[in-house]
Amino acid sequence: MNEKIHTEEVSHLFEAILTLKDSDECYKFFEDLCTINELLSLSQRFEVASMLRKKKTYLEIAEKTGASTATISRVNRSLNYGNDGYDMVFQRMGDD
Repeated sequence: MNEKIHTEEVSHLFEAILTLKDSDECYKFFEDLCTINELLSLSQRFEVASMLRKKKTYLEIAEKTGASTATISRVNRSLNYGNDGYDMVFQRMGDD
């Protein structure tokens, strides 16, 4: 894991996120926390990861999500060489 993000502030943010109980609370919190573009970018990356796990091509992913090939490549690197965070979440969601 990247030690640069292990700060008191990031830990405090994660503690706050872990208090959220449902999608409605997530919408309220993240709409206050993020700009619309930041939230859309996060959700786009998550969709890209889902499609990559389903073996979709870069072209299919770009057409469906509007993501650039650079974004798709970055997410692909995270899936292949990251901390397995995407896989952990997808498994918990039953998307594996």
